[in-house]
This record gives sequence, C-alpha cells and structure tokens, in this order.
Amino acid sequence: MVKLVLIRHGESVWNKLNEFTGWVDVPLSNKGIKQAINAGKILHKIKIKFDSIYTSELVRAHQTLFHILEQMHLETVVYHVDDPELEKMASHHIQDKELPIYKTIALNERHYGDLQGQNKDEMRKKYGKEQVEIWRRSYNTKPPHGESLEDTLHRTLPYFKKFILPELIKGRNVLIVAHGNSQRAITKYLEHISDKEIPKYEIPLGLPIVYDLDKKMKIKNKLILK
Repeated sequence: MVKLVLIRHGESVWNKLNEFTGWVDVPLSNKGIKQAINAGKILHKIKIKFDSIYTSELVRAHQTLFHILEQMHLETVVYHVDDPELEKMASHHIQDKELPIYKTIALNERHYGDLQGQNKDEMRKKYGKEQVEIWRRSYNTKPPHGESLEDTLHRTLPYFKKFILPELIKGRNVLIVAHGNSQRAITKYLEHISDKEIPKYEIPLGLPIVYDLDKKMKIKNKLILK
C-alpha cells in the first residue's frame, strides 16, 4: 500500500487578516509556523518515509515544508521539474540519502485576480455577499482577471498525472505541500467528487491528510491527522 500525504500550508499573514491571497507571496503567521511544526511532529511520530516531495512556488508552502522537514530530520535536495534539464538530472543524480523536492507553478494556489490583497468582508460590502461567495466557491466562475476552481484543476491535474501519479504507481510514498485549491483539485480527482460537490469541500490548514492507495490507485483508507 502506497501513501500520498497532502498538507495545505499553515495559516499565512493574509489568512489571519482575512484577505484574498492567491499568488501573492506572503509568509506564514506565528500560528501558521506552529501548525507547520505540529504537522512535522505528527509525520515524524508515525514514522512515514517519503520518496519524493512536491510543492508550489509560493513562500508560505516552502516555509511549511521547511518546518516539516526540520521536525522529521530529513536531508534533501531540490530540483525544479518544470525545467527539462533538471528533470533529467533528477532521475540520475539523486543519492539514496537525499529526498528530492520538486517545485512547480502547477501546484500554486488559485489566482484570485482583482480580489488578491483585498479584505473578504470589504469585498462582500462592495459586490454583495452572494457574488463574492460565487467567486470563492463555485466550480467554474472566475473572479475578475482570475482563475476558477476549474481553471486551477486544469493547471494542477496534468502535472499530477504526468509526474506524481507515476511515482505512486511505482509504490513510492509522496508528500504534497501546497494550497487549498490545488489540493482540492487533486482530491476531486482521487475521490471522484462531482463538480457540484467540490465547492463545499474544505482542506484544513496545516493538517496531514493521509491516503492509503492500492496498485490501481483506489483509496483504501483516508485519515486526517491532528
């Protein structure tokens, strides 16, 4: 049984301020750092061994991953698989003791367009609660100059299928540290969640979601570790 672990980054400064973040590069809050450290302690406690790690290009995901690795006492090497040359290197030059980390824009958060940097309550006052909730939660409606969840899925899933799924099929345990909407895209695919139901699905901040998958990539067990 192979394991896939999804972790959404810990609370960011803008999460705390109730602002739309998207692709804006903001750091973790103090609470977010504690959440990341706790996630690392949890993974260290269950003694899971990862064969590869995937993350976005945003600093809040990197900070979360750093604290996780620190708590797990892991040695690492970083390659960027969006670069074809580094992709080749990754398959030939990783030593046994080194754990590869792949950074990609494909796992970035949903881009919220004109809403980025704006307070959610202020946007509700300006555009109406219903309109803002449609922008936030509907599957295929985009905020102005931004992405829908469907757009995020079309960015994330091809990467997941090309790079991550083959690792899992080979029996290699994978950790993905990313964002609420890129993780929801992966979850939608794995759990066969409908377009209608996925907007209701929440990914908690900083908690490991552990999937046990069989050889056909069917979910045999799922745990959210606290």
